[in-house]
Amino acid sequence: MPSNFSFSLDALRSPVTRRVSLLQAIHIDGPLLGGLLVLISVGLFVLYSASGQSLDTLLRQMARFGIGFVALILLAQIPPRTYKRWTPWLFAGGIILLVAVLVVGTHAKGAQRWLSLPGIGRFQPSEIMKLAVPMMVSWYLSERALPPGWKPVLLALVLMLVPTVLIAKQPDLGTAVLIASAGFIALFLSGLSWKYIAGFVVAAVPAAAALWTVMHDYQRKRVLTFLDPEADRWGSGWNITQSKTAIGSGGIEGKGWLNGTQAHLDFLPESHTDFIIAVLGEEFGLFGICALLLIYFAIIARGMYIAMNAQDTYSRLVAGSLTLTFFVYVFVNMGMVSGILPVVGVPLPMISYGGTSVVTLMAGFGILMSIQTHRKLLAT
Repeated sequence: MPSNFSFSLDALRSPVTRRVSLLQAIHIDGPLLGGLLVLISVGLFVLYSASGQSLDTLLRQMARFGIGFVALILLAQIPPRTYKRWTPWLFAGGIILLVAVLVVGTHAKGAQRWLSLPGIGRFQPSEIMKLAVPMMVSWYLSERALPPGWKPVLLALVLMLVPTVLIAKQPDLGTAVLIASAGFIALFLSGLSWKYIAGFVVAAVPAAAALWTVMHDYQRKRVLTFLDPEADRWGSGWNITQSKTAIGSGGIEGKGWLNGTQAHLDFLPESHTDFIIAVLGEEFGLFGICALLLIYFAIIARGMYIAMNAQDTYSRLVAGSLTLTFFVYVFVNMGMVSGILPVVGVPLPMISYGGTSVVTLMAGFGILMSIQTHRKLLAT
């Protein structure tokens, strides 16, 4: 082969190699970063329309993504062994903050979910537990023989239920269920026996009956609306009815960007937060929703790849639980907007307008990148 041809190949290869080396040096996983950037771009694009073309809303969301990226980069630098060492302290600190919310928390919209700190402002400690609970269950199980016996399973359930109950008392049933799901996913990935899973399914029936007795009236109404949204079409069933109308009116190809009517004419409540997928469905149709699902699939697939290739049990359980919890958020939001699940106030990840939730999600992806990039460094 001529030497000048070899030189040309090296010249073409070197910029790519330099970019890969730079990403490795700062512990950033390229494929996962690429998927997140595409998802965030789509989110900002849809949010501009869903918010009534509000530039202020768009800029605030971009600022929150900026904070999230700082959190992602910083957390990606920390080795997984350090996370394992810090996990019990993070979990204990989160429990203390949840207790503080119930004692001295800030009230807003009939709930007590926030703490106000000087110089920091208002924040939701429950967001910390979205990371701390799966990390704590993973930490506990990684120190024991797997698959776990009934005693480790019982103690893992206690670790999940304590923050779940504290968050449900705020009240924030949606976040409580998601956090319990995150812990259970870590437990499931540890090789949980199917006989235990069958036992949980059987126990879920009386547990649901007991939960019904302690639920608030508005929470019961959400469940009843889910079962029969037409019973109060102009009241509690309005959100679901309008979201279905928006999605259905988009058809296959949609009406076009900024041409949706349900959100722009204020028929669709919470169009830029919980119900933003209905805006996307109306403006971009089935093709747009399928494209978004493909982006989500790519991110989740990369997360599961990182989990399967992690070098220790703790890292595998953390990576798998964080990835599948992200999937649960997507499934719950799309399920409630389409009417197959009750409305629980869960935003669509990286698409809905949000504050603390955006930073929490980006922090979780930073932990995933740490697990992947430090694994590569150790293997060389």
